[in-house]
Amino acid sequence: MMENQDIRQKDENKQDKSGRTGIRLTSGRIWGVSAAGFIAALLVDQWSKYMAVEYLQGKPAHVLIDGVFELQYLENRGAAFGMMQDMQYVLVAGAVLICAVLLVLYGRIPAAGRYVPLRICAVLLWAGAIGNMIDRIRLGYVVDFFYFSLIDFPIFNVADCYVVTAAILFAFLILFYYKEEDDFSFLSRKRG
Repeated sequence: MMENQDIRQKDENKQDKSGRTGIRLTSGRIWGVSAAGFIAALLVDQWSKYMAVEYLQGKPAHVLIDGVFELQYLENRGAAFGMMQDMQYVLVAGAVLICAVLLVLYGRIPAAGRYVPLRICAVLLWAGAIGNMIDRIRLGYVVDFFYFSLIDFPIFNVADCYVVTAAILFAFLILFYYKEEDDFSFLSRKRG
């Protein structure tokens, strides 16, 4: 049965329920590309944190643009903006729950090419959540190191960038790209 589904998804001119046509991707290819993207993003995040520990920990901030942007080591024992300090178990449980929900929703996204941006959002969210979760489990805190001193913005890391990028992209998609009434019909409980 899975073979028949993959064959149907390969039909490049197949119409979805709204009558739109577009490239349809195979389920295996979608999951493979997404897994590769996730692993690459996660490795970049973890490598950047390793470099921050090696070259920034215990040292003064490294100014990149005077008065604007610097690299400064910080051990964040809370969530965004320092909230929920020393509540690592709650934050890890929240990340696991978010990733599980994303996984279920990701499996429901249609294989049509027009949903690739939505898949990118999911991969970025996974990489960000898992990247910070690894730190919380392994170290008991998250390594942060990007600091916009111009606006005294809280110090953040690459995983945080993934989450913010995904949120901005998702908002843009909702406002300007997925405008048809049935663009998110795949989220309904009814399947078929």
